[in-house]
Amino acid sequence: MSAVPNPLLETTGLPLFDVIRPEHVSPAVDTLLADASAALERAVGPDVPADYDALSAVLDVATEKLGRAWGAVSHLNAVADTPELRAAYNENLPKVTEFYTRLGADERLYAKYKALHQSPAAAILSPARRKALSNAMRDFVLSGAELQGADKERFAAIQARLAELSQTYSEHVLDATDAFAYYASEAELDGVPDDVKQASRAAAQAEGKEGHKLTLHMPSYLPVMQYATQRALRERLYTAYITRASELGEPARDNSAVMREILALRQEEAQLLGYRNFAELSLVPKMADTPQQVGEFLRDLARRGRPHAEKDLAELREFAAGELGIAELKAWDMAFASERLKEARYAFSDQEVKMYFTEDKVLTGLFKIIETLFDVAIRPDGAPTWHPAVRFFRIERGGELIGQFYLDPYARNGKRPGAWMDDVRGRWKRPEGRLQTPVAHLVCNFAAPVNGKPALLTHDEVTTLFHEFGHGLHHMLTRVEDIGVAGISGVEWDAVELPSQFMENFCWEWDVVKHMTAHVDTGAPLPRELFDKMLAAKNFQSGLQMLRQVEFSLFDMRLHAEPGSEVMPVLQQVREEVAVVRPPAFNRFAHAFSHIFAGGYAAGYYSYKWAEVLSADAYSAFEEAGVFDPATGRRYREAILEAGGSRPAIESFKAFRGREPRIDALLRHQGMA
Repeated sequence: MSAVPNPLLETTGLPLFDVIRPEHVSPAVDTLLADASAALERAVGPDVPADYDALSAVLDVATEKLGRAWGAVSHLNAVADTPELRAAYNENLPKVTEFYTRLGADERLYAKYKALHQSPAAAILSPARRKALSNAMRDFVLSGAELQGADKERFAAIQARLAELSQTYSEHVLDATDAFAYYASEAELDGVPDDVKQASRAAAQAEGKEGHKLTLHMPSYLPVMQYATQRALRERLYTAYITRASELGEPARDNSAVMREILALRQEEAQLLGYRNFAELSLVPKMADTPQQVGEFLRDLARRGRPHAEKDLAELREFAAGELGIAELKAWDMAFASERLKEARYAFSDQEVKMYFTEDKVLTGLFKIIETLFDVAIRPDGAPTWHPAVRFFRIERGGELIGQFYLDPYARNGKRPGAWMDDVRGRWKRPEGRLQTPVAHLVCNFAAPVNGKPALLTHDEVTTLFHEFGHGLHHMLTRVEDIGVAGISGVEWDAVELPSQFMENFCWEWDVVKHMTAHVDTGAPLPRELFDKMLAAKNFQSGLQMLRQVEFSLFDMRLHAEPGSEVMPVLQQVREEVAVVRPPAFNRFAHAFSHIFAGGYAAGYYSYKWAEVLSADAYSAFEEAGVFDPATGRRYREAILEAGGSRPAIESFKAFRGREPRIDALLRHQGMA
C-alpha cells in the first residue's frame, strides 16, 4: 500500500473513481481523520484567533478534504455496492460519525465561534458569511455542544448507532430488491411492451436461464404492473415489492426492529436537546415552525384533494368492472386498470409516448433549455468514472468553468433504487485563494439500452431527470463562495425541492417537448396531437396522487411527533384519516421508505408538497412572461439558484416573485383550482 499513492488522498482534482478499491478506504480514512482531529486541536488552541478566515483556513480545509474522500466512498457504496466495499464502508462509518459528532459538540470550538459571533468583526462580515455563522451557532446547539457529562456521551452514542442503523436499513432494502427474480414464460408476459420483454429475455439469457427475468427494479417492475394482462403475475410482483425488507420476507433483511430502534433513538436525541419530540427538533432549521403547522398544511391539502380522489377512484372501479372484468379492484390492479382507463379516455399509452423519448434527444433538449434560460453552455467532459455507462459534463459561461456533473442513468444490481443528486464538492473561495468550482452526481435508475437501440424514457422518467437536474443547477449555478451556504448547503430542507420541482414544469411545455423527441425507429418528433392528449391526461388521477403524498407526509410527521408510536398502527390511522385507497393488510410500505429512515427526510417528507407550492408559484412567473423569457430566467437564476443558502429561502422567493408565495398556482397546475 505504501508504494502506491492512495487515490482517496488525492483531493485536489476530481475523484479517481476508476482506481478506488475497498482496501484504500481504511488507510485513507485513518489518515484524513488524524489530520482533521489535529486541525480541530489547532483551531481551538491559542494560535488561531476567533476570526472567520483563520478558523476556515485551519478547520474547513481539513474537514472538507475528509468530507470529499468519505463522500466518494459513500457514493460508490450507493451506486456500485460489493461485499468488499460494503465491509470497508461499515468498518469506517463509526469512525467518521464519531469525528463529526465530536466536532459538532466541541465546547472549545463552540466558545471560539461564540466569541466570533459576538465580536465587532461579525457585524461587518458579508451577508453570506453572517448567514453561515448564524447557521453554525444553531448547529452547535443541535449537535449537543451545550450538553454536559453523561448526556453528552449518550448523545454521541446515539449518533453512532443511528448512522449504523440507517446504513443497515438501506442495505436491507437494496438486498431485498436485488434478491428477487422471477423467470416468467412468454405467455405470462402477455401485454408487456416489447422493449421490456427483450430486456428481460436478455437478462435471463445472460444467466443461462429460460424465459424472462423479472426483477423489482423499476424498469422491470413498473411495466409489468401497468401492462401485464396476467393478474396472477401482477399479484406475485406486487406482493414481493411491497413486502421488501419486512418480516414477511427473509428474516435477515427485516427492517421492523431497525425502524423501532431508529424512532426510539431519535426521540431520545430530541429530549436530550430539550425538545418534546423529534419532529420539533427536525423543524428547527426548516421553514415550517411546528409539527401542528405542517399537520394543518397537509390536512388542508387532503381536504382539497379528497373530492377529486374519490371521483378518480369511483371512475377507476367502474371502468375496471365494466371494461376489464375486474369486479373487485385490488392493489395489484391499480396501475394496470389506470393505464387502460387512460388509454381509453385519452387514446394513447405511456408506452406509445416512450418511443419518442430517446435518451440522447431528451438530454439535448434538457441542455438546450438550461443554456437558453440560464445563459450557460453544457459540454461533454472527461473524468474517471465507476461504470462504463456514466458520463461527465461541464457547464461554462463566457468560456469560464462554472460547474461539472456526472450522469449515471441506468438501473443495475448493486445500485440503490430511486433517483438523486449529490454533491462531489461545493463552490468555495478556498483560504489559499483559489476558486473551487462545484461538481455534482446526478443518479437515476432508467432501463439501459438493449439490442443496439437507444435507451427509452417514459414521460415520468423524463420528469424525474428534469427534477434531479433542478437540484444539480441549485448546486452548480451558485455564485456564493462560502462553502457552508453555497449551492444547496444551508438551504432549508423544506425549500430545497423548489428548484427541482420547478424544472418538472418544462416537461409539459410543447415548445420544450417538441425539441426533445425523436421516434426510436423513424426519428419523427412527437406529434402535436399526441402531446395534446398527454396534456389532457396531465391531471389524470391527480386527486389520488395528492392524497398519496399527503399520506406519506402525515405518516412521517406523526411518527416523529408522537413518541412511542408503532409504525404499522400509525400508518393505518393515517390511511383511515386521509386515504381513499386501502392497500392489503400485508402491505409493508414503511419497511422500504428509505427517504425517512435512511435519507435525511425524517419529519421532513412534507417538504415535497411544501416546496411544490413555492415551485408552482415561481413557475407561474414564466407562464406570465413566456417560458423562454430571458429576463425572467435571469431573475430566477440570480434570486434563487445563485443565492443558494446565503439567505432564508423565503427571502430568495420574495426577491424573485416580489411577494409571499400563494397556493393558487399549485391547485391550478393539478386541476383543482
